[in-house]
Amino acid sequence: MSGEFSLIDKYFAHKQQQRKDVVLAQGDDCAIVAPPADSHIAISTDTLVSGTHFLSDADPAWIAHKALASNISDLAAMGASPAWVSMGISLPEVNEPWLERFCSAFFSLADYYGIQLIGGDTTKGPLTITLTVQGTIPHGKALTRGGANSGDWIYVTGFLGDAKAGLDVILENNISADKAFNHELEKRHFKSTPRVLAGIALRDIASAAIDISDGLISDLGHILKRSNVGARIDVDLLPISSELMQFVNSLDIAKQYALTSGEEYELCFTVPEANRGQLETALSNTPFTCIGQITGTGNLDLHSNDQPLDWQLGGYDHFKVSQ
Repeated sequence: MSGEFSLIDKYFAHKQQQRKDVVLAQGDDCAIVAPPADSHIAISTDTLVSGTHFLSDADPAWIAHKALASNISDLAAMGASPAWVSMGISLPEVNEPWLERFCSAFFSLADYYGIQLIGGDTTKGPLTITLTVQGTIPHGKALTRGGANSGDWIYVTGFLGDAKAGLDVILENNISADKAFNHELEKRHFKSTPRVLAGIALRDIASAAIDISDGLISDLGHILKRSNVGARIDVDLLPISSELMQFVNSLDIAKQYALTSGEEYELCFTVPEANRGQLETALSNTPFTCIGQITGTGNLDLHSNDQPLDWQLGGYDHFKVSQ
């Protein structure tokens, strides 16, 4: 891209105070960081592509939030404290008003979570944003997908289903233009809240955790597979917002949205019976709901009013959904 380095200097370099653990940031072949003693580094990479994860005319501030928040959510699911991020971005052209809004929102969210941009790359091409986030976890404290045991209770944070409803608004699927909550659902699709403090608080309480990026059905399935257990979910306990209920106007459909909605970036986690009493204090500032229990079998069973449900549902698939 012509003027790549001037573009980096103008929009990406020197926008944040340097963390004390950053030895060398942008401007060299590699960044250098100094992780805390007795800590491991958690690393996650995610890519957002125009036409798949957002429409080309979407608000660049919302795109920036979605890109960074979705990556920070991976750190939250591991109980990691966010520290550093690298960005690779391709742009079809240099659109300065677009970059101003994108970078303003990106650095605002980064500063809020104490995460520093330490490097990356810019190039010309279809609009694509790839982030690699890194965080720190004390030795032996990482939350994983593989620790759930029979009898553990299953919890989720926040509400579920709003991101899918927001996607319907964006794609104009089954919506009415005069519904005042449409904009709020669209906003929730883009502007999730990474549950970083909840993840850190759960380090010594939860037995397993995952963030909900591909739908509760799919992501809980990852915990079950890694832990070699099953689960029983009471769909009547799923946390559903009033906006979602008004949007779909059907309790059963709202429950199915909650089970399958991708890109929620809430946490799903399991807790042994002995640790349940600690949750109210540990998650005092985070809404959470118990939705079921881990079982000894390898199945995921859905129930309502103590009756089994035969809902054939799948998770969110990035290769099947086009925005």
